[in-house]
Amino acid sequence: MNIDPITLEVIWNRLISVVNEQAAALIHSSFTTVVREAGDLSAGVFDRNGNMVAQSVTGTPGHINTMASCVKNYVAPHYPIDNLQAGDTLITNDPWEASGHLFDLTIVSPVYYKGRGVAWFASTCHAVDIGGLTMGGDATELYEEGLAIPLMKLFEAGQPNQILFDIIRANVRVPDQVIGDIYAQQVGNNVGAKKLIELLDEVGLPDIEAVAQMILDRTETAVRNAVRNVPDGVYTSQVAIDGFDAPVTIACAVTVAGDELTVDYTGTSPQVNRGINVVLNYTHAYTTYTLMAALAPGIPNNEGAFRPIHVTAPAGCVLNCRRPAPVSARHLIGHFVSQPILTALAQVVPEQVIANGSAGLWNTMLNGERADETPFAYIYFSAGGMGAGHNRDGLSATAFPSGIMGVPVEAIETAAPVLMHRRELRQDSGGAGEFRGGLGQEMALELLTGRPATHSCMYDRTTYPAAGLNGGQAGAVGEVILSDGTHPHPKSRYPLQPGQHVVLKLPGGGGFNPPALRDPQRVLDDVRQGYVSLDRAATAYGVIIDPKTLMVDEAATQTRRREMNA
Repeated sequence: MNIDPITLEVIWNRLISVVNEQAAALIHSSFTTVVREAGDLSAGVFDRNGNMVAQSVTGTPGHINTMASCVKNYVAPHYPIDNLQAGDTLITNDPWEASGHLFDLTIVSPVYYKGRGVAWFASTCHAVDIGGLTMGGDATELYEEGLAIPLMKLFEAGQPNQILFDIIRANVRVPDQVIGDIYAQQVGNNVGAKKLIELLDEVGLPDIEAVAQMILDRTETAVRNAVRNVPDGVYTSQVAIDGFDAPVTIACAVTVAGDELTVDYTGTSPQVNRGINVVLNYTHAYTTYTLMAALAPGIPNNEGAFRPIHVTAPAGCVLNCRRPAPVSARHLIGHFVSQPILTALAQVVPEQVIANGSAGLWNTMLNGERADETPFAYIYFSAGGMGAGHNRDGLSATAFPSGIMGVPVEAIETAAPVLMHRRELRQDSGGAGEFRGGLGQEMALELLTGRPATHSCMYDRTTYPAAGLNGGQAGAVGEVILSDGTHPHPKSRYPLQPGQHVVLKLPGGGGFNPPALRDPQRVLDDVRQGYVSLDRAATAYGVIIDPKTLMVDEAATQTRRREMNA
């Protein structure tokens, strides 16, 4: 079928609008702040064969890109669209086939137009609870981490699989919220299907196959052209991160050969017996996202974008773990794949990368009983600082590469029996540089239940800081402190007692270029904003500021910087 460029552009923009409506319906129907406030979800439309054609602007790569693999390689082959019927919907949370841990539910619905299957709509959302030990790194095998749902029908001809719903309800701590969000995902898929059928009616197409092929082919061509702009070669790097009881190394080799790019993680640490392992599907997701962000940021993310990029990791390493390895807190390792990739590419395209950042989200999971003895389970996400770029400061309290949003204090305190005593940017946490790393944040929490509750910590960069680039300094490490002065394990569970405060100090991002190159006026602005202390301005940047007038002492600054350069 011949579709002219203008018509293709109109249809493409309508498809984006359709998946955004799908996501909006899901969000507005959701029962949890995980979806409504944090945006821990994905939504997308797929062709008959399961190729992702378009995604919503809301979402995280750990859901979007893994969902793309799941629908194409798992759902479509096992349940061909012509073997289903209108009103059918499938569900799974298989970590190896979907998004990497049991907490994420992937729900996929076929779309039928004039009696023929024409597309799929899918979404992945983080369930607030899935049973087991709760989310965290404590489990030693997958079976401890919660309810596993193999690929199966959630709805058949529009009727719910009541046995499955009953099983889910019996295995989770807050069934109304979990079941409510499942229905919200179904609502989103239904809205997407309705809007797609309206589009097909309007443009007079029998399906989206021709449009999808053109979109994917053009995306592939654009990504290949972007890869060609990187000089051929093999670029290597590695990063050390905290791990659970021992450090973990992520090593990578980025090989560029013409319009093809391969990332090989040989040399990465082996899988461990704690729930921080990563499945290859998740590793692939954050690898492709990182490369797109660095090399082709303006190109749509769909199946065509994945074709020139190849990802390999040795079986049994922490980035390609074998069943039944525990994977609940896989993001604590998986989010870090961006850092050796970007550091490796800094050797040839430094203007297209950023310094290391806090990377892994700091996930805080709390569960227990309220004052009235009813159970609660709640999780919220926080972010440290991003690394700086070659011409800009890193963003503060911003998640990269996940894209998850921070949940407002008011939403946390409304949804859970928690009091947030303090939440503020953390002074001096951003790595010094001509361009400063983003700041972490500091927050202090207290439970209001009058009884102990379990705090599952999912925190990294408490030992190894985010490194700077090209002479930039490292950001500050993170810290977890109780009001009695003790330090809980940053990836384990402990009982948070009534009246006890826990203080979370999130890490900062690395700086870019030497700090002595930073404009003294920008250092002064940072001091006035409270981002940098007077002492740090002098010691790290060589900028002397009068504490009374808050003005730069230019003569003293010139002397100090000469000393630093010497």
